[in-house]
Parts: sequence; C-alpha cells; structure tokens
Amino acid sequence: MLDRRQFSKGLMFSAGAALVGGPGLATSAMASEKFVCTVMVDVATGKAIRRDGPAERRFSPCSTFKFPLAVMGFDSGVLQDPTHPLWDYRPEFQVTMEQQKKPSDPTIWLRDSIVWYSQELTRKLGDARFRAYVERFGYGNEDVSGNPGKDDGLTQSWLMSSLAISPDEQVAFVRRFLGRELAVSDHAYAATEASLARYPAEGGWTLTGKTGSGFLRTAKGATDRSRPIGWFVGWGDKDGRRVAFARFNLGNQRSKTYGGMIARDAMTKEFGRLAGG
Repeated sequence: MLDRRQFSKGLMFSAGAALVGGPGLATSAMASEKFVCTVMVDVATGKAIRRDGPAERRFSPCSTFKFPLAVMGFDSGVLQDPTHPLWDYRPEFQVTMEQQKKPSDPTIWLRDSIVWYSQELTRKLGDARFRAYVERFGYGNEDVSGNPGKDDGLTQSWLMSSLAISPDEQVAFVRRFLGRELAVSDHAYAATEASLARYPAEGGWTLTGKTGSGFLRTAKGATDRSRPIGWFVGWGDKDGRRVAFARFNLGNQRSKTYGGMIARDAMTKEFGRLAGG
C-alpha cells in the first residue's frame, strides 16, 4: 500500500524539485534530464499496479493543487456548490492569458484552470485556515511559505514556489480523498467530485482529475521554459473498479503544448493498458 506514512516529512528535495531558493533548483548536472513517472494504485485493495520513474521526487504541484483547494473551499463554505459562487474577473488580478479573463465558478475554475480564482479562494480562507488545511491533508512537504522574502505563500506557494509533492504523495492524497479520510464534511467530498473534470479514456475508463503545468527554475530562480513539467492526477473508474493515479513528465526542451496536457493526453490513451484492462 502506498501511503504518506511511507514517506518522511523531512524528505529533502532531489535535484529535480521545481522550487525557488530551495535545494531543488536546477543545476548543470541535470540540465538535460528528461523522464516520465507513472503511479497507479487500486483504490479498494491498496495494491500498486504501476510505479515507473522516480515517484518519490517532489516537484511543484502547480494547478493540481486546485484539487485540494476545492476540498478546502467546499469544507469552509467559501465555495457553495459546483456552480456557486460565480466570481467576476477584475483587472487588478493582472492575468496575462485572455482565456482566463472571464467570470468563473468552481466547475469552470477546475476545468479551465483559472489561477485568479484559486488566489481569491485562498485570500478568503486566510493564512491560518489555509495553512491548517495543508497540514491536515499532509500534502507533500506542507510548505506554504512562498517565495523567499516576498510573504506571498497564500497566493503563490503552489506555483513553482515552496510547496512540493511527489507522484507517490499525490496518489496517497487521492486515496485519502476517495476514502473520506481528510476530516472534512461530506459536502466537501461530494461537491469536489462533482466539480472536477472528467475525461473518457481508452478501454472504457473514465478519468476524473486535474492537470498541472509549470517549469523548473534556474539556479538564480528564473523560470526556465526549456524545462517544462506536467501533471495529471486523479482516479479512473470502470465497471466498479477504481484506480488512483499520478502522471508526471519532465521535459528538456521548449514545447508548444503545456506539460499538463501532455500528461493528460498520455493517460487517456494508455490508461486501459496500464491498468491491465
């Protein structure tokens, strides 16, 4: 069984962790590193179905963190149901992507990965509640301090900053969510599941989950767009069988496709084969 208790909370980041100012900054030794990691666990039995690649290494969760954020939002009452609240975009959010400049509700937020909605949610939670939820969930390294010296953990910690999580830990979180082991309300579980996007996959599977895309940082803390990272995290359902999964990819050259889309598309094509039917 893969569970967070197998991993020390003091686990140091390896060379691949995408963090600013921490031991995970990119080095010349890893400049050309490229790999794919896949972790799949049968939810009912806890049996590991697949574990390829360095599944213990921690990276920024990027937008996969919207999954636990949704749980926090629905449990706290900041979020009400899959279509409420509907928040309007405001110019002070300073979003550069035009497709994110639109009114959004929890379903739109998760489907279209609206960054400003996440940040409005965490502002309404406040630092103390936000930090308490991350610790209660045992989420990765639980570090929501943000970028060194900027006091921005409440809105930036999961965006290639201080917070980091491994594929193993992502799957452990999914299993705790599905097992209702996060000490939140029944409504939080049901509303989060109803709000997450679903994707048809090969072999008759349906995948529910969240993508995440980002980049490693250089040794000086700058974004390195030649080092894209991508996540797809969630679970698959077929004929009463349920499999929790995390897919992570690290590239070594610029790509026109976001890393999270690469991870998601690969899993929808390969899930049936990887799950063994």
